[in-house]
This record gives sequence, structure tokens and C-alpha cells, in this order.
Amino acid sequence: MGLLKRLQAEEPNTEVADPIVESAKSKPFKTENVIVSRSVDEARHAYHTLKEKIHRRLIDKLDLTKLDSIPKHVLKAQVREVIEILLSEENITPIHFDRDRLTEEVLDETFGLGPLEPLLNDPTISDILVNTHKQVFVERFGKLSLTHTVFKDDTHLLNIIDRIVSRIGRRIDEFSPMVDARLEDGSRVNAIIPPLAIDGPSLSIRKFGVNKISIADLVRLDTITDPIAQVIQAAVKARLNVLVSGGTGSGKTTLLNILSGFIPDTERIVTVEDAAELQLQQEHVVRLETRPANLEGKGIIVQRDLIRNALRMRPDRIIVGEVRGAEALDMLQAMNTGHDGSLTTLHANSPRDALRRLETMILMAGNNLSDKAMREQISSAIHLIVQVARLSDGSRKIMQVSEVTGMEGSIITMQDIFKFEKMGVREDGVVLGGFRTTGLRPRFAEQLVASGITLPADIFEPKVTMPAQPDEESEK
Repeated sequence: MGLLKRLQAEEPNTEVADPIVESAKSKPFKTENVIVSRSVDEARHAYHTLKEKIHRRLIDKLDLTKLDSIPKHVLKAQVREVIEILLSEENITPIHFDRDRLTEEVLDETFGLGPLEPLLNDPTISDILVNTHKQVFVERFGKLSLTHTVFKDDTHLLNIIDRIVSRIGRRIDEFSPMVDARLEDGSRVNAIIPPLAIDGPSLSIRKFGVNKISIADLVRLDTITDPIAQVIQAAVKARLNVLVSGGTGSGKTTLLNILSGFIPDTERIVTVEDAAELQLQQEHVVRLETRPANLEGKGIIVQRDLIRNALRMRPDRIIVGEVRGAEALDMLQAMNTGHDGSLTTLHANSPRDALRRLETMILMAGNNLSDKAMREQISSAIHLIVQVARLSDGSRKIMQVSEVTGMEGSIITMQDIFKFEKMGVREDGVVLGGFRTTGLRPRFAEQLVASGITLPADIFEPKVTMPAQPDEESEK
């Protein structure tokens, strides 16, 4: 029996009495009165109250045991009919009320993430930033803007957060008030609630694009040049250990996904992440994810544990989503003990800063290594550092491609192969600059040849490539 037939077959007085619903029956909600005589805040509150009331009545009417057996599009069509009947019972004047909008929002509350669904479905949005229930910002093309999206109250927002984290077996409450999670499409989620978030619950969503970005897309977008693309692609194929460095939102994970695509399908890959977001296309991939502590504070599994376990899984390559702490030492040791071609990312503002951060994270492991011993580990493990950044105009660039060449005394030596040099900012805010090839031939060039990879003879010749600048009039 369909959901609609089940609703029509029920006796009118069999549902549990609800004070809000009973009040609405005796005094129907009139939308035109809200619009004419109430303030914007009162109108918004009335709208959310009506939506919540319809949602609650809908949940009471649904046969939850049949939800999994009905195709999603059929289920939504039936639910839409149920909502129309419930709306009719509320005596809403259709002239002044957008029934379609309310129907869609109730469906989102029932099957999705409520007010966030339209934002999640917008392909131009890359980040959704919820600052309490009153304020939602989004990032489009590198620029932040305030939206009209709001939640009814903090409880409404908390329910959405709980729905997100519970789907992957995580929890968030006063004993564990912050959590990293992910959506079904792999989008990264971070939530933090009171008492740590003073003003109310906060939610951050880093969306993953529906269409996977390729290295050709980065060239087309002037994020890199074709010579840079050829070199980093060859580096991965030749099993060089590559470190992607950059700030928050600079595109490290996107670049890591692209680099992983150059790994041959014949190799066994093990990925280690705090929240699984890598989207590898190879067939032979084992994905590992950390686990937080339970209510008793036990059962926590950190990245360091997973990297050690990965070494026992006969991997050809290990990919660590991001190194943040003591696991850096285990990652470097894996790179130095037969797992060439491994990839990872970390937060740093330059290749040199990335090496300093690695030293700091090694110290967190508590092994009391000397400075020289740490630097020897780093210089022998890391071959290439790719520095990415998000510029002030929202564009992303490969700022540097640097080779770690070894040690001189107690200092790690490096050389830049490619650099992006800023030359100014246009009146409309567009950053001007060009990619420079330094002219230094990397030491790993021989390793590329030994791996059967041939690059153009002049690829490392000194030159400057100016990206095509967007036309001001066409942008307007």
C-alpha cells in the first residue's frame, strides 16, 4: 500500500493529539496575516513553525518500515501528495503562500539536510559556513557571501548536525562537542557546538565537486602551466615521494586527488585519513579512516596507528590525506623503507616552512631524535614539494615546485624548479603574475629517464609564462 493510500485509509481521529496541531485546527494559520501585519522576524518564525508542524505530522503518517523498499523518486512523489493534503488541512491561502517552496523544504527536512539542501545542490558553491542558526555564508569562485538561509533555532541546527555525523557512526554532544565527518558524496564536514562554540553551533562543509577536476582543467584555469603538469605527473609515475603544501582552502586535497590518478592501476594503494575524502579511481585501493574515542574515552584510533598497520598490508604506495602530528615520523619512515611514490599533504605557507613543520611534528612523536637525524630522515624521504595557494582574488595557483636536493652540513638544501611571481593587482582585484621556470635541471631528471619517462628537452629552460588574464568587460 502506498503512503498516500495509507493516509487516506486512516481514521481522522487516530493520530496522537498535538497541542500545536490542535491549535491550528481551531484557529487556522493565515499566511496573508503574517505578511501584512507581522515583522520579518515574526513572519519567518511563523513560517518555520508551520514547516515544523507539517514535518512532524508527515513523520507520524509515514510507514517508516517501507521507506527502504520504495524507489526514491516514487517515495518523494507520494510524500509530496501527503504534504499537499496536510497543507490543505491547514487552510493556507495559496495566493500569498508558495506551496512548492514549502513542499520542497519539508521534503528536505525529511530526507535531506533541511535548509542546507539547496546550497549543497548548487554546483557554484564550494564551501558552506554556518555561524549559529542565524547566519550562513557560502563561498563561490573564491569569494564569501552571506545567504538568506537560516535555521529556526539552535535545536534545528543541532538536529541537522546530528543527522550528518550519525550516518557515519560519529557522535556530537556535550561530552564530545566537536567532530569531523563527511557527507555521502565525500564532502568534508566539521561541526563544533556549545560549550566550545560560545554563540551557538557552528558547521563548516567543504564540498566536493560533482565533476572530477583533471590536470588539464588546472592548466585551462591557469592554476599551473603545461610544463609543470608534465613534471609533477612524471614525478608520480616515477615513484618520487611528493608533499603537497598549502594553506586552508588552497586546493591541497584536490591536487592530491589529481596526483593519485597518475598511479598505475597495477599498484596496491592504501589511504589513511582523519575523515575519508580522497576519491581514487584505481581498482586496488584500501581506504582507512581514524576513529574517535567512545563515551568512556576508549577505542580511539589515530593516523599513526593506521600508518603502522598499513605497512603490514603490503602496500605499493601509501597516501596520507594530511599529516598533522606524530604520524609524520611514521610516514617518513615508510617513504624511506620501500614505499616510494607515497603522497601526503600538510599546512604550510612555503616549501621551507613545510620542512620546518615536519621537524616540529617529528618532535611530537617523542623519539628524541637530534636535529641532524630528523633532517636526514626528511631529506632522504621527500623528493618534491608542491606549494599551492589561494590568492586574494579567489584563484588558486601552484606557487612553487621545489626539489629537496639533500643536506649541506645540518641544513636541508632545496632548489625551485618552477615559481609563480605576483606582479600586481588589477583595479577589479584580479591578481597579475606569471609562472617562471628557473632554469635549474632537477636531480631527479635522471630517475625519470631511468623509469622510461621522456620529457621535452627544453622543459627546464628558463622562461616566463603569462596566464591569460580574464577580460573585465566579459566578467561584468
